[in-house]
Amino acid sequence: MALGVSRKLLKEFLHLESAGGILLVIAAILAMVLVNSPFDFIYNALLEIPVEIRIGAIEVAKPLLLWINDGLMAIFFLLIGLEVKREVLEGQLSELSQVVLPGVAALGGVVVPALVYMMLNQGDATAMRGWAIPTATDIAFALGILALLGSRVPSSLKLFLLTLAILDDLAAIIIIAVFYSHELSVLSMGLASAALLIMVILNRLHVSNITIYILLGVCAWVFVLKSGVHATLAGVAVAFTIPLKVEKPAYYSPLKHLEHKLHPWVAFMIVPVFAFANAGVPISGGLDLMFTGIPMGIALGLLVGKPLGVFGASWLLIKSGFAKLPSGANWSQLFGVSVLCGIGFTMSLFIGSLSFDQNAADYAMQDRIGILIGSFFAAVIGVVWLYLAGKPNPDDSGAGKGH
Repeated sequence: MALGVSRKLLKEFLHLESAGGILLVIAAILAMVLVNSPFDFIYNALLEIPVEIRIGAIEVAKPLLLWINDGLMAIFFLLIGLEVKREVLEGQLSELSQVVLPGVAALGGVVVPALVYMMLNQGDATAMRGWAIPTATDIAFALGILALLGSRVPSSLKLFLLTLAILDDLAAIIIIAVFYSHELSVLSMGLASAALLIMVILNRLHVSNITIYILLGVCAWVFVLKSGVHATLAGVAVAFTIPLKVEKPAYYSPLKHLEHKLHPWVAFMIVPVFAFANAGVPISGGLDLMFTGIPMGIALGLLVGKPLGVFGASWLLIKSGFAKLPSGANWSQLFGVSVLCGIGFTMSLFIGSLSFDQNAADYAMQDRIGILIGSFFAAVIGVVWLYLAGKPNPDDSGAGKGH
């Protein structure tokens, strides 16, 4: 029964990511068209609109772009945190045997692209701050493409990629927390910790009212924003405090309910808006920069480093006998999925926004060029490779089937 429910949730998830991925592409193309048109001033002016919220002595004043990157993306990370917690407690991450292969593959997919980037940017201290940009995988794009390929890709590989992408997001969260936090405010961190502690206590008391968690979560976000730790991490921390289930007076899962409610908003609004706000790259002069260290490091990190890291780590683990090739899949299909892991887009753009501040605008434009080119070719090559590597299997129509 539980397995059937899990398959149903996974099928719905993949279908949703497919549709969201299409909208994501449209948003990115719209940004590119607008920035390279006579109306580029509208795009820039829109993102620079000052937005201010003040409650007493507490003030949050930022341009619209930073509200998107710090505010809306905190909701994106809240959803990631909910998914990770659910998978750890009762999903693909709850059994060690199911985690070993995608876990090691995810590690390889972080280390190798970072090394590729650092090799091409050594000697430039500012550029080296972007070492983590090509380590990310865009779960919406990658899973969306697999969903579109249907039964040409075994459902076991879709589960492999889903688990790998979740672990990859978890790695990105750790990287952001460790390497992209600034000078810390002890007072703000203390207040944020107090808000989270109250949420943990409410969890232990089996409080299921999501509104209370959301209000406290907003407080935690404000305090984290003021603390020097990147505000999006508040979303992950809040997610971990949401109860998976409350059995009395009747069984109810606040976590699954919130995840279900957030998913369409994230897929169809938040991620496309983020893509629109961050994908605008002027083509004039942009192509001339393509063969410099940052774009080349990112593009090759995504296009070469990611598949080498993911496939290489998987190959070593399987050949050494510590894991098995996903059921129904062959080595060629595993490599194709490894190529799709090079679609960094959303998370890469986000890490890029943290890597280079407003005083390094030229660097920021270079990272977007590398992300767009690397992700585009990873998507195209991955789709063609997987289409040629597999034949439709009527008994394996996607995520809804067993593995």
